[in-house]
Amino acid sequence: MPKTYDAAALRAFAGDVLRAAGLPEEPARAVAEGLVEADLLGHDTHGLALLADYVDEIAAGTMAIDGRPEIVSSNGAAAVWDANRLPGVWTTMLAVDEAVKRAKTYGVGAVAVRRSHHIACLAVYLERAARDGMVVLVLSSDPSAAHVAPFGGTSPVTTPNPLAAGFPTTGDPVLLDVSMSITTAAMVGRTRSAGALMRGKWLIEPDGTATDDPNALKRGGAILPIGGIDHGHKGFALSLLVEALTQGLGGYGRAEAPTEWGASVLVLAFDPALFGGQDAFTRETGWLADKARAAKPIPGGPPIRLPGEAGFARKRDRLAGGIPLRADIVESLAGLAARFSLPAPTPA
Repeated sequence: MPKTYDAAALRAFAGDVLRAAGLPEEPARAVAEGLVEADLLGHDTHGLALLADYVDEIAAGTMAIDGRPEIVSSNGAAAVWDANRLPGVWTTMLAVDEAVKRAKTYGVGAVAVRRSHHIACLAVYLERAARDGMVVLVLSSDPSAAHVAPFGGTSPVTTPNPLAAGFPTTGDPVLLDVSMSITTAAMVGRTRSAGALMRGKWLIEPDGTATDDPNALKRGGAILPIGGIDHGHKGFALSLLVEALTQGLGGYGRAEAPTEWGASVLVLAFDPALFGGQDAFTRETGWLADKARAAKPIPGGPPIRLPGEAGFARKRDRLAGGIPLRADIVESLAGLAARFSLPAPTPA
């Protein structure tokens, strides 16, 4: 059973590590908050598991530590920023705030961010705005990497290209965070390190055979898009859309052949008050949420739950009782503590 750790203590530790690595106070605080929030929601491949990688990127000079995003263009509801390799968790938080601000004036706000560093878990950017009555979408792709095959192909062309969205209802918001591939590169890597198999045939070998072997990527294979061998045209189409809306609108992507780990990002915000009205919006989404929960479940199966419900339940439990951390993550944090002469996190 994994040991649990207090969320506030983990945030403080992560912030101390990032400041010791060279990040100024504002981005260090934001990145620490974003990584711990991912662990609170249960996305542990994109939480504190990334902290040591981020520190290494700072040390290598591939994550910038000084300055703020550069405004490339700004026209009414829309803007394009160049993040200049600044911490992606921080710059995405800034982009969400800016998109929401513009949406409150124009009904819609959109900020495309190019040359961002990695932005971790997309779901962490949604809750606050959704609880304030806004609709927020975050889309991301990495033009420096390729893990996912196009439908009908065996070689990788795109990244998992997640799309996350949060919107208010009469109760908790709906939060969704969905990659356009069946699984993620991080999960493939973790499964390979554990010497295990994937839970389904989610990858494709160079000879076109679907497989559950995570080593397929090392043999020149790829992750399958959502829908897999049979219906992967759907995931492939959505993946192309995400790349167009992130790299295309940002004006920077695969055509420039970047080599550094990072992201192209699009944040969209909508203010329902400037459309059909806030009350009308939540009346519709609340009705649909209630109807979905009341749907007849599969015989013997659990009740229907909405996207985000499990994450909110985990977050409430973990705020009260601590965040369970895998042994490899605890070991990584202990290594960072020793590296910067800081006290390591202790179990709650």
